[in-house]
Amino acid sequence: MTKTRITDTQTFAPGEVILYPGVPGPKEPLMRVREGLVRIQNVDDDGNTLTLRFVRPGEFFGEEALVGAERRYFAEAVTQTAIDTYDPKNLGLEEFRELTVHMIGALNQTYRRIERLVSQRLKNRIAAALIEFSDTAVAEKTPEGQTVIRLTHDELAAAVGSVRETVTKVVGELFREGYIRSGYGKITILDRKGLEALAKVRE
Repeated sequence: MTKTRITDTQTFAPGEVILYPGVPGPKEPLMRVREGLVRIQNVDDDGNTLTLRFVRPGEFFGEEALVGAERRYFAEAVTQTAIDTYDPKNLGLEEFRELTVHMIGALNQTYRRIERLVSQRLKNRIAAALIEFSDTAVAEKTPEGQTVIRLTHDELAAAVGSVRETVTKVVGELFREGYIRSGYGKITILDRKGLEALAKVRE
């Protein structure tokens, strides 16, 4: 999608809500991540959150603006994030084709997350989530080549459909088995191949 079609670029701090549930207004734009990471999540009546997918640089969200459909999720910045906005009325054929490719990828990501919820134990889901996080803006490499993921146990719990207390226990188990090292607000991957193997295990 060409830069000339960008109507605005906005920045959001970590934890800032970008979109709320509801019906988009007639002037609400289509959004695309330029830098950072956006979490698409659902929050139930008890305040429990479930991550539906992550939006990386180059990917779209807020597609409801195209047709005025009701949005049932929150979009939240995970890191310092820059968002390009587009007027849905000004998209051409090539832009719609590009958007379609991204929407198919988003659906596939959501399907994989649902499949994990119904077919994997929590330990395996956490391993899969850590591998996924390791390729996003919340991860960085140490001088020794290890991957450090900056996220809390609450954020990890939302990503795997569990609660913090249970996730903390499993994180401790993964630490004792040598897969990771856990500190305040960060997790260091020590055995990536081992985590990848765990992530593939189904019940």
